[in-house]
Amino acid sequence: MIRLALFLLIQVYVLNKIPQLHRFITPYLYYLFILWLPFSIPRIGLLLAGFLTGIILDYFTMTPGLHAAACVLIAYVRPYIIHVLMPKDISEFNYREPSPKAMGWTPYAIYIFILTILHHGYLVFLEWMSFGSFVDFIIKLMGTTAISLLLIFTVEFLFPRQLKYRTNVE
Repeated sequence: MIRLALFLLIQVYVLNKIPQLHRFITPYLYYLFILWLPFSIPRIGLLLAGFLTGIILDYFTMTPGLHAAACVLIAYVRPYIIHVLMPKDISEFNYREPSPKAMGWTPYAIYIFILTILHHGYLVFLEWMSFGSFVDFIIKLMGTTAISLLLIFTVEFLFPRQLKYRTNVE
């Protein structure tokens, strides 16, 4: 809950207040909360967490359902992506949540990239339906994804998480 509050506060009171660098670049970091949830969270819990994260941000940004829809999408797809990227030998997999240390840098980067593209693609697509050309859609998707990936990897380097091991007792 502390992570959720922290990510939402940073998004609403810092990232959304930054003067726009360009009309095609919008930094998003709040959805990292969903990406960092434990592996063992049940699907319904994951979908609820995604919906609550998005709807809370929608409340602050006055965008009814826009962020909630994108967050539910990545919450739904997340288990499939993790299943593909997880090591097949489960004995090597000892951590509770996704991180570079748990998954390795390459699978983690692929995991973050795929879910970021899905989140931003859906979010920008919903915005684009009301105005804009297809070229604007592609440019905004690429710009927003690039700045968000830069933010995520900066957070990973500057604030490494203390990871907990998975045990057989759970």
